[in-house]
Amino acid sequence: MSGSVRVIRAVGDRAVLVELPSLADVLDLQAHLQRHPLDGQLDVLAAAETVLITGASAAAARGFADALRHLQVPPAAPAAAALLQIDTVYDGEDLADVAAHTGLSIAGVIAAHTGQDWTAAFGGFAPGFLYLTGGNAALTVPRRGSPRSSVPSGSVAVAGDYSAVYPRASPGGWQLLGRSDARLWDLERAQPALIRPGNRVRFRAVRGQVAAAGPVVSDPTGTATGAAG
Repeated sequence: MSGSVRVIRAVGDRAVLVELPSLADVLDLQAHLQRHPLDGQLDVLAAAETVLITGASAAAARGFADALRHLQVPPAAPAAAALLQIDTVYDGEDLADVAAHTGLSIAGVIAAHTGQDWTAAFGGFAPGFLYLTGGNAALTVPRRGSPRSSVPSGSVAVAGDYSAVYPRASPGGWQLLGRSDARLWDLERAQPALIRPGNRVRFRAVRGQVAAAGPVVSDPTGTATGAAG
């Protein structure tokens, strides 16, 4: 994949950082390495334009650079299995501002946010915070000019090309569309993170009290046919 790699940097003696031109290249490489690990590969951690690959030894890490330069990475295949549904009350403080910025009505913003499957690209500032990418340019909005000192846990938000759900109360500058009761991070679960990189997510508009997220069984066309939980 030499044509798409910008730089490969050593990180300590057991990891390399691969710089790539776009998030699409990042997701393709991440998916490929998860399915076909390099010799000695321990972990893969993606960000917006980088992939960090950790090795079991210094010798393994030294071999990563050469292997990556000769690696043929196909586009990541769309997931065909279940997706995660996040029930959301769309009453966020920034909903009207997002509508004004995008030129959509409030109903149009909600329809755009719920009308696509989002892909969890990489983790963020807190356990359980995942950057979700959807590909609908109509929802591309800037961060708030003045960040909030505290964003409530469960807030559903957008910023740039991404959407996310805040796993806990924290400062933040994303535009708030609504709220969910989904537990994004729960140490009582076998897998604490509700959403993991590579997962697909769909938001569903509900009224009043929201319910916890659950898996949605999809048919081969990707249309949701039922929900659990």
